[in-house]
Amino acid sequence: NQSFKLSYYNEYKSYLRMSEQTERAFQKQPAIFQNKKRQIGAKVAKSTKESRWTKNVGLGIKTPREAIEGTYIDKKCPFTGNVSIRGKLLRGTVKSLKMKRTCTIRRDYLHYIKKYNRFEKRHKNISAHVSPAFIDIKQGDTVLVGQCRPLSKTVRFNVLKIIATAGGDKKQFVKF
Repeated sequence: NQSFKLSYYNEYKSYLRMSEQTERAFQKQPAIFQNKKRQIGAKVAKSTKESRWTKNVGLGIKTPREAIEGTYIDKKCPFTGNVSIRGKLLRGTVKSLKMKRTCTIRRDYLHYIKKYNRFEKRHKNISAHVSPAFIDIKQGDTVLVGQCRPLSKTVRFNVLKIIATAGGDKKQFVKF
């Protein structure tokens, strides 16, 4: 009976290793069937690779290695979740990472004033979902975001690529 409990515990441990369970509800990828039955008398392979569903978002953007080989579960991730990228592709600087799996991106632009025949500096802040595949994202990085369906009240974009990394978190108009 003790050996049965130990084998059951080892199977359960490998089952949980498939993903980091950090939420109250059990997180899983809907396309993966997890209750595969074992055949009686068949030997269990020690290094069974967990199945993982990933997709190519298109638009010439490569799927990150962490999305393919990682164990995270994120239903709002464009590479492993149920989100399609359509519409605009924007570039901006990461301003804040205070929210969970969400960042604020600052986009600087110039607005022309006809009366004075000059431009004025303006900016917009955009909230974007950050997939756990981009674990090394920092404040000040330049990122490429793609438009998707509304993910929450303010989030309509998803980070697709980290273009350039930079240090510092200054609120400055660096584009011009």
